[in-house]
Parts: sequence; structure tokens; C-alpha cells
Amino acid sequence: MRKFKVAINGLKTAFRHKAVLLQLSLAIVAIVFFLILGIDDYQWSLVFICIGMVLSAEIFNTCIERLCDHISPKSNKQIGLIKDMAAGAVLITALASLIVAVFIIARRLF
Repeated sequence: MRKFKVAINGLKTAFRHKAVLLQLSLAIVAIVFFLILGIDDYQWSLVFICIGMVLSAEIFNTCIERLCDHISPKSNKQIGLIKDMAAGAVLITALASLIVAVFIIARRLF
């Protein structure tokens, strides 16, 4: 039970960050959009997998950025590259999710 409390506390902390809140807001918009579109159960599973991937990637990115800032508060080229790669991981998951959304929309509308 303690591990769940720790995890919930971590989510509360994560959802205070602007980037995570932005991704959560986009996820809510996507859910509302797909509710209106009337997608099937299989498509919902893909949507929620994508939302989970993007939110997880953004939380990992936020953790990496905070850790890097703690380790090296001053500008550091190597730290900058690490932070860029973490942001790139978020971009990859977001683009993959966008592609899934386009396929779902195309299949539903055409």
C-alpha cells in the first residue's frame, strides 16, 4: 500500500509541472474528440496506450530535467544534450500518437 501512496504522490508532483499539464490537457481534448467521433473499443485501447506513453515520457523528461538541473545548475553542454535527448523521446511518442490518431480518424471518416 505504501508504494501506491508514493506513486500517487509522484503523480501529484508531476501534474504540477506545466509540460505535464499541457500533455494532460491535450489528452483530455483527444478523449473528448474521440468520444464525439464514436470510435470502437479497439481504437480506444490504442488511444489510451498512446496517452499513457506520452504522459509517461513527459513525466520521465521532467524528472531528467530536474535531476540535471540539480546536478549542474549552471549551463553545461553535456547536460544540455541529455535534456535535449529526453525532450526528443517525448517528441517521438507524441508523433507516434499523432500518427495513430490520424489513422483512427481516417478509418472512421472515410
